[in-house]
Amino acid sequence: MRVPLSWLREYVDLPAGETGRDVQAKLVAAGLEVETVEQLGAGLKGPLVVGQVLAIEELEGFKKPIRYCQVDVGQANGTGEQQNIVCGARNFAVGDKVVVVLPGAELPGGFAISARKTYGKTSEGMICSASELGMSDDHDGIIVLPPEYEVGTDAIELLQLVDEVLDIAVTPDRGYCLSMRGVARETATAYELPLSDPALLDVPAPNSHGYPVKVADPVGCDRFTARTVTGLDPEARSPIWLQRRLQKAGMRPVSLAVDVTNYVMLEIGQPLHAYDRSRITGAIGVRRAQPGEKLTTLDGTKRVLDAEDLVITDESGPIGLAGVMGGANTEIADANETAGTTEVVIEAAHFAPVSVARTARRHKLSSEASRRFERGVDPEATSAAAQRTVDLLVLLAGGTAEVGVTEIIAPSAPHTITLPADHPDKVAGVPYGRETVVRRLQQIGCDVYGADDLTVTVPSWRPDLTDPNDLAEEVIRLEGYENLPSTLPQPPAGRGLTERQRLHRRVGRALAGAGYVEALNYPFLGEEVLDQFGLAADDPRRDLVRLVNPLSDTEPALRTTLLPGLLGALRRNVGRGEHDLALFETGLVFRATGDEPPAAILPVDRRPTDEQIAGLDAALPHQPRRVAVVLAGDREQAGWWGKGTPVSWADAVEAGRIVAREAGAELIVRQDQQDPWHPGRCAALLAVVDGQEILVGNAGELHPRVTKALGLPERTCAMEIELDRLEQAGVGRVEAPHVSTFPVATQDVALVVDASVPAAEVETALREGAGELLESLRLFDVFTGEQLGEGRKSLAYALRFRAPDRTLTAEEVAASRDAAVSAPADRTGATLRGA
Repeated sequence: MRVPLSWLREYVDLPAGETGRDVQAKLVAAGLEVETVEQLGAGLKGPLVVGQVLAIEELEGFKKPIRYCQVDVGQANGTGEQQNIVCGARNFAVGDKVVVVLPGAELPGGFAISARKTYGKTSEGMICSASELGMSDDHDGIIVLPPEYEVGTDAIELLQLVDEVLDIAVTPDRGYCLSMRGVARETATAYELPLSDPALLDVPAPNSHGYPVKVADPVGCDRFTARTVTGLDPEARSPIWLQRRLQKAGMRPVSLAVDVTNYVMLEIGQPLHAYDRSRITGAIGVRRAQPGEKLTTLDGTKRVLDAEDLVITDESGPIGLAGVMGGANTEIADANETAGTTEVVIEAAHFAPVSVARTARRHKLSSEASRRFERGVDPEATSAAAQRTVDLLVLLAGGTAEVGVTEIIAPSAPHTITLPADHPDKVAGVPYGRETVVRRLQQIGCDVYGADDLTVTVPSWRPDLTDPNDLAEEVIRLEGYENLPSTLPQPPAGRGLTERQRLHRRVGRALAGAGYVEALNYPFLGEEVLDQFGLAADDPRRDLVRLVNPLSDTEPALRTTLLPGLLGALRRNVGRGEHDLALFETGLVFRATGDEPPAAILPVDRRPTDEQIAGLDAALPHQPRRVAVVLAGDREQAGWWGKGTPVSWADAVEAGRIVAREAGAELIVRQDQQDPWHPGRCAALLAVVDGQEILVGNAGELHPRVTKALGLPERTCAMEIELDRLEQAGVGRVEAPHVSTFPVATQDVALVVDASVPAAEVETALREGAGELLESLRLFDVFTGEQLGEGRKSLAYALRFRAPDRTLTAEEVAASRDAAVSAPADRTGATLRGA
């Protein structure tokens, strides 16, 4: 909504020195979005005057028609002599009144005017067009003024070229601000000044002599006012002040009758329509359209109507889309036509917002009227808007208002809200008090009664006020959002992160510290990716929870594994030139058990009961929390220091160990075969819970068939592990390690075992045999060769021994080493290499 400040001052007596920026600050504080304040006429300097064309000489010999004009500007040039001006426009004649800018003036944009020689003549100024003065974008000829204006009159004041215009972005709940009346009300409240309401008019009572109207759908149209004006002068033009106000508000002047209806709509907020009475056949009706009916609207488009469209009709059929746009067959005749309009029927009606909105969207036909009806129009303003239109037509076009007044009103009661007087205090946390609450509500037009419990009758122009919180918001915004104190809530003692949340954060920090980058993905997937994974038909990961309204038809279900999203992120990054990648994600997966009861539909008018909430929780699928990583490219990049190290299944397994350490759990690694991993490079990750080994995840290199199907780099590796099960296997809160002040004793052992023996089994036996003096154990070499024999391998381990209270003797270290070696010898048949 564009609001000229000069127009706004008619309804609110603002202080003389108040600028558009000052008003903007006040309205913004009151909750309106004033985007800009446009300075019209900035840089404009006179003399700019009314002139009369005395003579025109046509200059020949040029590529375009050029005219050499003699113009009378009175005493504006200081001599009283005529001005000689060269002009290329053709839309004026001798005797016309025009706008002349004289030498020494400056037009908007820094365009200085001076006498200069052009086309072989000296031009002493310029005859101006609307675009040159910043009035509009109209380049079709210069401005031709009505003949009643005197020569030499200051055109800057006459054309109201200097002004400030506030551009307000009206939100959907503030439809009343799509009018000068609504913005003036907010301005008057902000400045604590009285409002001169343009809708407070003396309106004659309805009678039986008005134009006949039949409303067949009182739900879609609950008010309809019709007034008739006859004897209009078809040659009458909109006065300059009316045209300028429309232009400043962003509308184009068309004709007097249309301009008046647009002006009243901008002023009061009530959309109107004027019908040429001679083109209406019989009574005006309001009904729903018949399927297949057609209507040619004012934009010249022939439209096929829908059965839900609310239409205005006469005996010939539809003559307008209610609240959207009128029909071409009852359009006001232009003055240039053979027979101009001399009698008009004014329609001022109130239509259902939803009906208008659906019709406008159905026909892709948004209009100034539909924008207002969609957001809510004051139904009580129809009579006043019709009366204001009649008064202007009588004043400006010499018409006569007929005594007949038609007014159809569907019975309705004002909306009333019961509000505790201290409710705004509780919402804002500020003690406003009853007097302030009542005063602020009365300022927005409410009728307020009561003491502790207020009975508030909402004004007809505020359909957005429906419950106590809406009224509390009005009090708070008018008292000033900037006056609300900034306070932090006091959390009750004993609350903080749960152990599950702490584990989630520790795992994220640990993986990030190990070089992984977190990637967040949508929790949706399609069955196609499960086929690409090669999952068997009975794989539990195929038991999907499907969405009723998925965001994408290709991903209609909730994920049962984190890998599809992570691998998709890895593929996108590879496609954008990143080749060395390590990504991780933590999140929920959704596993349907088949035992979930159907979800109940909860009420929306009250809080659900605890039983209803528990039933809703029971209908949810099992949602374990998981963590997954994917790797591709080089783990260590190549450089002057040597060759790079590509990622391998071992890196994926190590990621699982990092997660397990944060949970305080000991991870058992065994060979496994699980899709989508490579059957020979897949590890099962197990942990001990209540004395039982349980599978918590898998890690390794992806199957070549899977990497090819998904378009991933070769040797891509992945790990996925269930955090909830790890938490059960963990020792709870992880304690910091004890740092001993005594020296460490290091012993290396190389054990030869059968190639089929897992290194993890050998490591477990070493730990058990070494006893409590063993501080750490690390596998640092795996060797196979002819000297070991076929089917044999050598595993080299570094053992670190340390006592917490003393320095170990050589005998103690040797005994611990021998005990460690004897355990895998008994369990796996391991022998010391070289023994």
